[in-house]
Amino acid sequence: MEIDGEEEEFGFSRNYFLAKDLASSGKKSTQKLSDIDLVDEQELRAAASNIEPKHEKEIVSLMNSYKSLYSRWVFELGCGFGLLMYGFGSKKALLEDFASTALAESSVVVINGYLQSINIKQVVIMLAEVLWDQFKSKRKTPSRSLPKAQQPFNSRSMDDLLAFLDGSEVKDNDCFVCVVIHNIDGPGLRDPETQQYLARIASCSHVRMIASIDHVNAPLSWDKKMVHTQFNWYWHHVPTFAPYNVEGMFFPLILAHGSSAQSAKTAAIVLQSLTPNAQSVFKILAEYQLSHPEEEGMPVDNLYASARERFLVSSQVTLNSHLTEFKDHELVKMRRHSDGQDCLCIPLASEALEKLLSEMNQ
Repeated sequence: MEIDGEEEEFGFSRNYFLAKDLASSGKKSTQKLSDIDLVDEQELRAAASNIEPKHEKEIVSLMNSYKSLYSRWVFELGCGFGLLMYGFGSKKALLEDFASTALAESSVVVINGYLQSINIKQVVIMLAEVLWDQFKSKRKTPSRSLPKAQQPFNSRSMDDLLAFLDGSEVKDNDCFVCVVIHNIDGPGLRDPETQQYLARIASCSHVRMIASIDHVNAPLSWDKKMVHTQFNWYWHHVPTFAPYNVEGMFFPLILAHGSSAQSAKTAAIVLQSLTPNAQSVFKILAEYQLSHPEEEGMPVDNLYASARERFLVSSQVTLNSHLTEFKDHELVKMRRHSDGQDCLCIPLASEALEKLLSEMNQ
């Protein structure tokens, strides 16, 4: 029995290294943009809407089971924690039910992080206005003791607004605004500057924050100070297994064609199979094409000089290997300039190219 086990282990090891050799023998991917079979977006959305939901009763039962935790969540908010909900499935209905029941007597502001763009200053202005209305509605102190705003909130700086939320003008511990953020890791909020502002908002004395995350790399957006001091997260694993119906409406469908968003998505899929240096070289070319729309393309010599200056290539041979991959994947086309130079261009519209760069920068 022992000999058979050794033979089996040897066979497994041999097959493993054979598989590694076969994998390394394919030096480059064969993926091309034209190989991705895309369908009309409306047809794809119609097909997705016709998918029958499964386990509805079990999902409703699971959602109801979380209601028993509401009082605990309210207590944790009162202790100064921020609530961070994670787990598979949409948590939108769960957070809204919690806010409408357990926080019914509080001022609640909802931020839909799954939207493509959000003006963070407008959010802070709204929070300040809601808090100011709450101060005025309180009759514990005479209205004349409330300081008059020197200028409207919409003309104040971000620092002044955050200082107001932190109690620099009115110190009343009974007044606070609850901020519910659906998908704090969403596309409209995930850039570093916005995350820094959200952390500062969460640390304000008159703010209580409840948020959900769905991206596996969402915690990488925060440093130690943001997690433990500013957000002060209390993590809750609350899988709902509910479909992302609302959140998914605002994302372009990868398998659909017909718009610049889809073109950018398909190009991004192919770029993911390339090395980081190759992606950086492609980015140089894309930025040049956007800043020189009147030109026929970027001269190869200029691309080589820029790539070498950034230590992305060490020789023309290295650049040529990247260009071969680009052309094989149909990401780049070669053109002959009027002066005889070989120029490179990306066969995407400016809008699609901007979206692709945005995808690469995330």
